[in-house]
Order: sequence, then C-alpha cells, then structure tokens
Amino acid sequence: MPKYVAAIDQGTTSSRCMIFNHAGEPVSSSQLEHEQIYPKPGWVEHDAIEIWSRTKEVIHDAMEKAGLVAADLAAVGITNQRETTLVWNKKTGQPYHNAIVWQDTRTDTICNELAVDGGQDRLRAQTGLPLATYFSGPKIKWLLDNVDGLRAAAERGDAIFGNMDSWIIWKLTGGINGGAHVTDVTNASRTMLMNLEGTEWNEEILELMSIPKKMLPQIRPSSDPELYGYTLENGPFAGKIPVCGDLGDQQAATVGQTCFDVGEAKNTYGTGCFMLLNTGTEIVHSKNGLLTTPCYKFGNQPTVYALEGSIAIAGAAVQWLRDQMRLINTAADVENLARMVEDNGGMYFVPAFSGLFAPYWKSDARGAIVGMTRYITRGHFARAALEAVAYQTREVLDAMKADSGVKLQALKVDGGMVGNELLMQYQSDVLGVAVTRPKVAESTALGAAYAAGLAVGFWKNTDEMRKNWGVDKTWEPSADDTARVKNFGMWKKAVTRTFDWVE
Repeated sequence: MPKYVAAIDQGTTSSRCMIFNHAGEPVSSSQLEHEQIYPKPGWVEHDAIEIWSRTKEVIHDAMEKAGLVAADLAAVGITNQRETTLVWNKKTGQPYHNAIVWQDTRTDTICNELAVDGGQDRLRAQTGLPLATYFSGPKIKWLLDNVDGLRAAAERGDAIFGNMDSWIIWKLTGGINGGAHVTDVTNASRTMLMNLEGTEWNEEILELMSIPKKMLPQIRPSSDPELYGYTLENGPFAGKIPVCGDLGDQQAATVGQTCFDVGEAKNTYGTGCFMLLNTGTEIVHSKNGLLTTPCYKFGNQPTVYALEGSIAIAGAAVQWLRDQMRLINTAADVENLARMVEDNGGMYFVPAFSGLFAPYWKSDARGAIVGMTRYITRGHFARAALEAVAYQTREVLDAMKADSGVKLQALKVDGGMVGNELLMQYQSDVLGVAVTRPKVAESTALGAAYAAGLAVGFWKNTDEMRKNWGVDKTWEPSADDTARVKNFGMWKKAVTRTFDWVE
C-alpha cells in the first residue's frame, strides 16, 4: 500500500518536488531555480520549457533521495504561481510566447481601457477582482493581440491557455498525447474570467476581452476523486500515479496550514506576500481593497471562499538587494545585515516594483526610498526591506478587519521568509498579535499533497490533516508600540510618495 504523496510546487522563482508521509512530514525535497526574464521595464517573463525541464529534474531527484518508486506514491498534487499566463500549441507542445508572470505590468493600457466603462471595479461583482495587471485575462488578451497568428490558432482550437498548474498537469498526464487540459477553481478564479458563484467561465467577460472559450481549460475541484489523469510510465515519475490535487499557491498554503474554519487566516511570505482569511461558503465582497476568491473545493462539497490581501513584493525585495544591488551574497544574509543597525535610521522603502497591490491597486505606482540621509548604511537598506514586508502585511490585516469584523488573535505564517526571526518579531510588533510558525514551514507544498491525498482516501478528512499541524515557534508583540504606531504612520506617508508615478 502506498505510504507517501508527492507535491509539485511550481513557484515564481523555482520549482520544487516534495514527498510527504501520512503525518504530513516531508521525507524528501528537491528544488531548482529558473531564469527571471525582464524584456522591458515592468515586464516579467518565464520560459515554460525551462520550467518543465526543471520540474522533471526535481521529481527525479526527490524520488531518488527518498529511495522511492511510483508504486510508493498514492497521488500527486500540484500547486503553482497563480496568474502567470501561458498559451501553447496542443499539437506540438510549443508555447507561442514566454509565460507572462503575475508581476508583469504590460496590460496596464488594456485594464485602463476596460475600466473606462464602469471603473476599476467593473467586474468585481462577478469575479471578486478589480481590473488590474495582476490577473490572467488581460494577459491572454495581450497575447492574442500581439503574437502573430495566435488568434487564428486559438479560433481553430490549436492554441490553449493555462496558468502554470494547467501546463504542468498537461505535461504530466501525456502532453500532446492526450494530456488533461484542466485547472481548479482557485486558479480559474485568478483569470478574471470565472464567475465566483457557480465557478464556471463567464461568457460575457470572454466576449468583452475577445477570448475564445475553446482556449480555456476545464474547471475541476481542487481535490478531485474523479482524477485529472495519471502520470506516465515513461514520464518523470516512471510509473502510473493519480494526479488529482490542484491549488493556487496561496490557497494551497491555507490548506497546508489547516485553516478549515471560518475566521482562520494565514500569511505566506514568498516572492510576494499573501494573507487569506477563510469566510466559509459565504462570498464576502470586499469594500477595502481585498480580493474575494475561492479558497478550495474538495470533491462534491460546496466551494469554500476567502478574502485575500495580495502584496506583490516581499521576498523579491531581498532578491533585488542580492541580484541587482549586490548588497548581500545570499538571501539568508539579509537578516545578519539588518541586525547591524538598531532601527531603519528614518528610511522607508516602498517596493512598488510592479505597482501597488492590496489594498491600493495602483498599477501606476513605482518603488520609492524616502527619508535617506548620510547616516544611512547597507544595514539600513536591509532593515527597511524587511520592515516593508511587515508594514504591507499590517495594511492588509487592517483591511481584513474592516471587511470581516474578525479581530485576529494570532497569525499563522509560512513560506521562505519565516526563517528570518528578526522579520517575524517585527511582524508581531507591527501587528500587535502573536505570530506562529508551524513545524512544516513549506505549507504550500503540503497543501497540494493534502488535496491530492484526500481525493484518493490517503487522508480520510480534514480532521486527520489538522492532527498533523504543530507549532514550531511563536513570537509575541513587544510592549513598545513604536513599530505599531509611529513607524507604521511614517510608512503610510511613504506609500503616498509612490502614487501616480507612471504617466
């Protein structure tokens, strides 16, 4: 009997394969980065062929490290960077263009044109989303309008679209030889083309954006007992395994953190930062700049929804310090550099590299560093970058309180940055609530594993998953309210300096 479940976590900067046992413990992991492509200011792309190659490598490596064969795995789940948009030829398997990444701002003009009639919230009632460059629909339209021959190929049914979950599932289950062209409700909701209620493609919005429906994948449950398909005998797993779990990365982290009750919330610190609050089967429309989104759908059960606060740049600011500014050699170095100073020296860094997401939704904003004097050192840059993550999270939490009326007592955290103890303590100070890190910090991959394992009965129900969750460390807020009051007030002032920069 299979004792493990595999998860593929196809993220913004890397692809990872993790294998979990029934206790939700990782038994093997492999991860490889892929290239970030910046063709123009504000444009961000990925090479989907490179991503598939990396995915195959990490699968091989994770299986080899654990000494497992396909028969040892009960199921495979996928989680992915959401909104990143790919169109490929279903007969050849070749993409028509690099994938356009969620951070990319090239669709600003399209979004502004769509907002002329009805404003930025024109489609919010149907989709839960504001018109913004973040989402897939305008990216598909850009590709159809700008890639020679693509619209004709789409009309013929040769060109098909998917976020990266659809691409990975299609490749895993056969590719040009009958691969499953599917997505789940969480990923479909991030296209701006899906009805929140009923979770099906919206014909009127497709017509508005001139997107042929035949391009789109079939929308399926996040945990699907009917299965999306099977891995191939000659594929990277070298055997036949059910592929039956699919969640956008932030929803996957919510499942991995077992936030199954109304009012439970988690925050994931990755390339961006994403806080989700479970609102149950009720659709709560935000009045404070948050997104309304499916949280998960398990089999035939009703869809569970969430409010989400999306922050574009979190860990990406640390990458910027490493790769562009060369202030640190590795991402982990940022904590030691930040500890060289007692505070931010009066400097605030607003990393609006891709505009501002929640709660502002200003695609014409750009990054700003304010309050600099001759006193400022490398350490202050590191400190300001970490503080920016904490301040942005506070803005999202304040919006969630206003929308839901729920006052959080503690925040569950996960993702690559939660190993940074200086950041976690400062986050608790700024929020004024306890911050709790689980034993398995990579909740995103665990959530994908849970979705797949639930579909085949590896885990019988959500109670079994809850029993696996355990606390690694909790940070309590400091009695000093400087971070909460004075510094956060200065941050709000700094944010206004980024508005309306792009004309």
